[in-house]
Amino acid sequence: MLRMLPLYSSAIALSAALAFAQRHGTPPEPATMAQMRVDRLANQLTLTDSQKATALSIYTAAHTAAQPIQISLQANRTSISDAVKSNNTAAIDQLAVTSGTLDGQLTAINSKAEAAFFAILTTDQQTKYASISKRGPGGTPPGTSPNMRFGRGGQ
Repeated sequence: MLRMLPLYSSAIALSAALAFAQRHGTPPEPATMAQMRVDRLANQLTLTDSQKATALSIYTAAHTAAQPIQISLQANRTSISDAVKSNNTAAIDQLAVTSGTLDGQLTAINSKAEAAFFAILTTDQQTKYASISKRGPGGTPPGTSPNMRFGRGGQ
């Protein structure tokens, strides 16, 4: 259960951000989301001030890069819903491919951020990070989306 804590924490943070966005119209800024994540990781891994600053930069850039893709995915989901309602199977096929491409872009952003973060850790921190993360850096447990951190939250 403790190994799932980072994933659950990320999912809770993302859910809170999405709930905030639904109530207030806009999600927290990328820097705010990144800071929440770095704070959690700093506590878990005892990050140095330099590591915290680098991690904040890594995760802020990832959150920023993910935002336009998330907007595109949201529009895509609306289009799919419209295509379903009109029984437009050709559009459904095309939109599904687009959704997969966008999802892949989020996976790449997330995985690159994880790789950059993992690279700044000491060997001991890497071992601890791998032990608290179900499948290690960039990995997610079976049945969950690899985009829980910066993307669709497993939808």
